Amino acid sequence: MLFTSISFLYYFLPALIIIYFITPKKYKNIILLIASLLFYLYGEPKYVFLMIAEIIIAYIGAILIDKYKNQSKNILITTLFIHVFLLIIFKYTDFIIQAINDISNANIKLLNIALPIGISFYTFQIISYVIDVYNGKVKVQKNIINLATYVSLFPQLVAGPIVRYQTVEKELDDREHSFNNFAYGIRRFSIGLAKKVLIANALGELCTKAFALNETTVIFYWIFGISYMLQLYFDFSAYSDMAIGLGRIFGFHFPENFNYPYIAKSITEFWRRWHISLGTWFRDYVYFPLGGSRVSSKGRLVFNLFVVWMLTGIWHGASWNYVAWGFFYFVLLTFEKLTGIPKKLAHTWQKVLYRIFTLLCVMFGWVVFRAPGLKMGLSYIRSMFCLNGNAFADTASLNLIGSYALVAVLGIVFCMPVAGFVRKKIPENPKAQLAAEICTRVICLVLLAISCSFAVSSSYNPFIYFNF
Repeated sequence: MLFTSISFLYYFLPALIIIYFITPKKYKNIILLIASLLFYLYGEPKYVFLMIAEIIIAYIGAILIDKYKNQSKNILITTLFIHVFLLIIFKYTDFIIQAINDISNANIKLLNIALPIGISFYTFQIISYVIDVYNGKVKVQKNIINLATYVSLFPQLVAGPIVRYQTVEKELDDREHSFNNFAYGIRRFSIGLAKKVLIANALGELCTKAFALNETTVIFYWIFGISYMLQLYFDFSAYSDMAIGLGRIFGFHFPENFNYPYIAKSITEFWRRWHISLGTWFRDYVYFPLGGSRVSSKGRLVFNLFVVWMLTGIWHGASWNYVAWGFFYFVLLTFEKLTGIPKKLAHTWQKVLYRIFTLLCVMFGWVVFRAPGLKMGLSYIRSMFCLNGNAFADTASLNLIGSYALVAVLGIVFCMPVAGFVRKKIPENPKAQLAAEICTRVICLVLLAISCSFAVSSSYNPFIYFNF
């Protein structure tokens, strides 16, 4: 079920809010659990049982880790192995078979296993919970309803952010329901919905139409690169905004997942701002356990970065272009780590050039990320620089720019912290602050109304990260 669908906006969410808030406190988690399972069941009828099985395995594994301290490491390894094995089976089986076929010239038949929506996200949440129980960072959850609610909570179930158990541990048992939380949740949800249906969907249509033209001009590939770069940000950050807003409505404080990544001054800073919950997950559960950057040799540092970025690439999908995408960032981040750039850049012009370099690298990475294969992705990049003998421009490409110029400009403007800039310009007196707050709420309500009407009529509506 999509957050932007009629069934969610007009039926599921209003009904759930009414039922949830008239239900006594001790039964609220049960209501959320049932709603979350129904939400998942709507899109993945058979794979809901896989998620339930993984929850039960994590529940038993964590209890055994807590109870049998002398065997806790073996129990942890076994529990993690089961969850990782299931992730590999459902997400990477065909990729592994195809790799074997390519290397050995075998002809093993692909199994064509459908990818369960959200498995990458909820598996990582389960893994973080079990590891944190083992390390004593959180208490074992002996109420299976609470654990199941945490894992299956519908706002962040299928596309994040990846919420650590320790983030919501206390709120599973005791959370605040207030008008301020509810109002903030609606406001944040409205912003996310507007980003998705008014900007991301339009940019998605632009990318689709660009490919439908079958053009190979330089301008075409740059239109595609910039449009997809913006679409991916507004699509994924919109989902995170809506997830955070929905979580707040029901009393949960989910972590921020994006912080204007396209204003980053370096590749390292970009990854501190993009998909924050994934980056911090790999940092805390892979990079730091390997030794992080506090190692005795540069060779070990490079190895640690290599492992993290190969895993980050393959986490996004079972394809060689994702592996190449991860390796690309491994090279860039290793370069920054070993050279100390951009900290060494002293002049403004140097910093500006490096910021442009960062944006170009990110865009080239997204081009490979979006391409149907690694060879095609590299071909797209060559075409951006007229290295495939393609023409610079044609009428169709220029017409496409004119048709979508407004949405592209809006995308560029609002991927920067415009709201924060405006907020700082408001005088710090009670009347001005009150007027600003009223205007904000009115704008959000207007955006909600417009977005709902667009969501009803939109023919292009998928969330990109549902695929990962």
